[in-house]
Amino acid sequence: MTVTARGPLPRAPYDVAVVGAGVVGCAVARELARHPDLRVALVEATDDVGQGTSKANTAILHTGFDAAPGSLEARLVREGARRLAVYAAESGIPVEPVGALLVAWNEEQRAALPRLAKKAGRNGCHDTRLIGPGELYAREPHLGPGALGALHVPGESIVCPWTTTLAYATQAVRNGVDLHLDCRVTRVRRHGGERGEHGGQGEHVLGTTRGELRARFLVNAAGLHADTLDRELGHRDFTVTPRRGQLIVFDKFARDLVRHILLPVPTALGKGVLVAPTVYGNVLLGPTAEDLPDKRATGSSAEGLALLRAQGRRILPALLQEEVTAVYAGLRAATEHDDYRVTAHPGQAYVTVGGIRSTGLTASLALAAHVTGLLAEIGLEPGPVREVEPVRMPNLGEAFPRPHQRPDLIAADPEYGTLVCHCERVSRGEIRDALAATIPPRSPDGLRRRTRARAGRCQGFHCGAAVRALFEEAAASREPANVHRREATA
Repeated sequence: MTVTARGPLPRAPYDVAVVGAGVVGCAVARELARHPDLRVALVEATDDVGQGTSKANTAILHTGFDAAPGSLEARLVREGARRLAVYAAESGIPVEPVGALLVAWNEEQRAALPRLAKKAGRNGCHDTRLIGPGELYAREPHLGPGALGALHVPGESIVCPWTTTLAYATQAVRNGVDLHLDCRVTRVRRHGGERGEHGGQGEHVLGTTRGELRARFLVNAAGLHADTLDRELGHRDFTVTPRRGQLIVFDKFARDLVRHILLPVPTALGKGVLVAPTVYGNVLLGPTAEDLPDKRATGSSAEGLALLRAQGRRILPALLQEEVTAVYAGLRAATEHDDYRVTAHPGQAYVTVGGIRSTGLTASLALAAHVTGLLAEIGLEPGPVREVEPVRMPNLGEAFPRPHQRPDLIAADPEYGTLVCHCERVSRGEIRDALAATIPPRSPDGLRRRTRARAGRCQGFHCGAAVRALFEEAAASREPANVHRREATA
């Protein structure tokens, strides 16, 4: 039940070590925390949870309508969407069911729509329907000229990906999981030989940048580096090719231009360039799909942004007249396979969770249950089950009351009425709460993901000094060992 960011790791072996604190790794850790007899470690290379693909995606809660029917991804996305919708409502994670329109811009694309509707039906999405140009433009009056029709997918939603990952990690830590940050795994070896089907005393020895960590069972949720870790244990089941997705974020004044998620007809490289509203009130344009050799290439390029602007000009011409708030790029863990690569290796007490693409956010809770089931099949005895203590996350969504809009909250604590970031209406009380949370940010960027401070149109030009001062004051007051223990109250 600790969060550590430096110092030696515990010598006693864990029952399970989960490598990678992205949305999937955090979901797996949360699921394992439902078993109080287990000692679980969540190991992350960076200084915060959700620092990889999980922080830089299109923030869509998918229905799985266009997944390959019968695939593991299709099943887990469908199940995960139901689970996450319920979890978000319970935990205060903003979700808006805006629906999606798969827009056809030529005859070939229009001919593909009935096939996509049938595919959606095979994936359990029976509420899709074809609409003509008349209804399409009635629904989206700012759409560019020339659209021939669309497939309406009413179940698609937008969600806050940052809060989701943090909620999972918070519940995991509060319910006994040890989160080790700044703890990059550099090597793995299996000590004590292979494990028999119903027993064995071997354990994994993880060499990390903070020393060795031992665990009887290992879950590889390392995202872009999942294939590297897999090879450490002798497997070559897949190769991760980083697929860069660049995106442009437009100012909140653009929000009235679009009512649905506007999707193109998908290709083999992905879902293509879309226009989508966000729960924060902005509009996204992107992503690109560029296969690269470098797993650190998260920079944007002039060519990529020019491509996005050209696509955006066709989809929603008026969008290009709006101000750009930010540009960012994320890397997806693409592989040579069309499905997730989730594999149990009984002899090694090891489960690989690889090839999790942009649908991993939606599938995360279902993936966690699936992985826990695989661990039990290969010998983990999880023990009794309990319901984890509920968590209520701060609201970052514009469709729901923010603290500065709640007189009752301000009357009880005036700090919620004192704005620090005026672009995003972030109060001093919200920043204070984030800095004192179970998993506090360890950088101003981490604070931005938790509160939206410095994420607005001025990008911190006006509030940056004040936000940094609050951050540095909190950092200076933390325990010397930088160990954050579970609070007395949720």
